[in-house]
Amino acid sequence: MSDVGFTHLDPLGRARMVDVTPKEPTHRRAIARGRVTMSPETASAVAQGAIKKGDVLAVARVAGIQAAKRTSDLLPLCHPLLVGSVYVNFEIRDSSIEIEAQVETVDRTGVEMEALTACSVAALTIYDMCKSLDRNMVIGDIALWEKTGGRSGTFRRAVPPGGDGDHA
Repeated sequence: MSDVGFTHLDPLGRARMVDVTPKEPTHRRAIARGRVTMSPETASAVAQGAIKKGDVLAVARVAGIQAAKRTSDLLPLCHPLLVGSVYVNFEIRDSSIEIEAQVETVDRTGVEMEALTACSVAALTIYDMCKSLDRNMVIGDIALWEKTGGRSGTFRRAVPPGGDGDHA
């Protein structure tokens, strides 16, 4: 099975953690983006700081940062990394909150999963803090947008034709 390109499988098809010890540490960065779609009233309440649970984006930012640092606790074959920096930023739109998470390290393996985890947990936190106002919220469009460093080099998500570059 591992001949098909699944690096987390041994020759007998059993799950394994990839051996990164022979690799040299290099600077690596990943950016993930996602979206929480909600009613315009909910987006407005977040923007005005009118959510009873508190500052939604401040809590979601801290949750995303914490999630990036704990990714290997959540994903069994993910390597524990010394995360150098995590940025989680938001853009409130008419009926959504756009999330961007950027993670950097100098290590032997990339931080794509850390960026995706940060984005996902930030989105879940927004949902949790706003659910009393809007249970119709939808979390979606979580994707890797960019990664740099490592043997495979740079990846940048292509903007779809007619797209504005915000999300796929």
